[in-house]
Amino acid sequence: MADNVLFIAFPYAAVLVAVVMSVYRYFDHRFTYSSLSSQFLEREQLSWSSVAWHYSILIILLAHVLAALFPGLWGALLGGQFRLYLMEITGMGLALVAILSVIAFIWRRLTNPRVRAVTTRGDWVLLAALLAQVALGFLTALLYRWGAVWYLHTAVPWLESLVRLNPQIDAIAPLPWLIKLHFLGGFVIVALVPFTRLVHAFTFPLSYVWRPYRVVVWNRRAH
Repeated sequence: MADNVLFIAFPYAAVLVAVVMSVYRYFDHRFTYSSLSSQFLEREQLSWSSVAWHYSILIILLAHVLAALFPGLWGALLGGQFRLYLMEITGMGLALVAILSVIAFIWRRLTNPRVRAVTTRGDWVLLAALLAQVALGFLTALLYRWGAVWYLHTAVPWLESLVRLNPQIDAIAPLPWLIKLHFLGGFVIVALVPFTRLVHAFTFPLSYVWRPYRVVVWNRRAH
């Protein structure tokens, strides 16, 4: 019963909340539909941690998505022992970079008074959720080796069944709870999207393609 609630009902609820509330926020609070950057308050520490975070997490997410969309091709790619080792080491390395980046985000908001003053409860919840999720991913890769392969036979069938609206949890039911928590963590973050800065992932500056060129003139006093 618990598995049905956590791995069938909760994923659908998380996606529904993300879609409905993201649309509502866009039309009712469009000004907040951004990352609400605090770069102008402090940029040195943010610069390297933000770059490291975005590159590491985007590569990790891309690997997860490609494996789910093209399981046969992904399985063939990992058919060699060297490639499997390389994927494991690369994945754990990227996860470690992501963990250190989130810790840097948290440290920046704790130690910089100006940044802390504009930090909301939602920011703290999001940072805690991201740190927990990447830490669970790293521990999963460290303790349950060759996840790039068994992911194809556990999480992928489960996710496909959810998309087909015919949920089946047989493939993930026997898994250790550490792995299950990592799966659930992904949907927790999906549900948090419309309430946090993560909503900026849906914003793309497409208008930049056709808008006229703008000339920026610096207004500085001569010394």
